[in-house]
Amino acid sequence: MQVSQQQYKKMYEKTSPNSNLFVDCLWAFCVGGAICALGQALGNLYMMVVQDLQVARTWVSVTLVALAAILTACKIYDNIAKYAGAGTIVPITGFANSIVSPAMEFKSEGLVLGLGAKMFTVAGPVLVYGTTASVIYGLILYFFHLY
Repeated sequence: MQVSQQQYKKMYEKTSPNSNLFVDCLWAFCVGGAICALGQALGNLYMMVVQDLQVARTWVSVTLVALAAILTACKIYDNIAKYAGAGTIVPITGFANSIVSPAMEFKSEGLVLGLGAKMFTVAGPVLVYGTTASVIYGLILYFFHLY
């Protein structure tokens, strides 16, 4: 069956939900802000316990990544992301979600070929290019004595 461009456009408009940009941005702002506020609250709590800023910041990152991974595995994080959009992608929790989501999707294929192999399909390029960029940046700082 051949579909003309106009027919395709009508079908697309009929099936695609309309979204309110203001409401989408508001949700992203509120949820992203709530994640960051949670991170700040955890940081304050950890500072009271360990009295060291670097250690507290590390534990905040670990806690947020673990929480996002657990919520992704329980299929809660994806439901939040339906409404929050970029609000769940921008903080560190989005990175955890991008690693756990493909792994959970392909876990039925086994631990090695499913879970292990698919875990880094999305995050792999981020890790590779992030690491490469940081090495290049470090070399520039080192050779030009900018540190």
